Amino acid sequence: MLELAIGIIMACCAIGAGLALIAGIGPGIGEGNAVAKACEAVGRQPEAKGQVTSTLILGCALAETTGLYGLVIGILLIFVAPGLFVNRLLDALTKAKESGLLP
Repeated sequence: MLELAIGIIMACCAIGAGLALIAGIGPGIGEGNAVAKACEAVGRQPEAKGQVTSTLILGCALAETTGLYGLVIGILLIFVAPGLFVNRLLDALTKAKESGLLP
């Protein structure tokens, strides 16, 4: 039974990490659209290249943060969370055995 509970913990952490890493799709699409529009803007008004470029870099940096947050959450779910959850499970089992709830 303990092995099953640990397996479920590991599977849920892996699924959660996969879902968290889906957050990388949005910044990729958004930054691609932003760069395309910036190229169009520079093509229409070449004298505004400096302003367009600085605004583009700021926008791409802000858009990238969501992807980085998803990456950090995914890494935490893969490497940190399973150990924490298994330790909590083992602590709960030992408390249950000490209190007489489990044989």
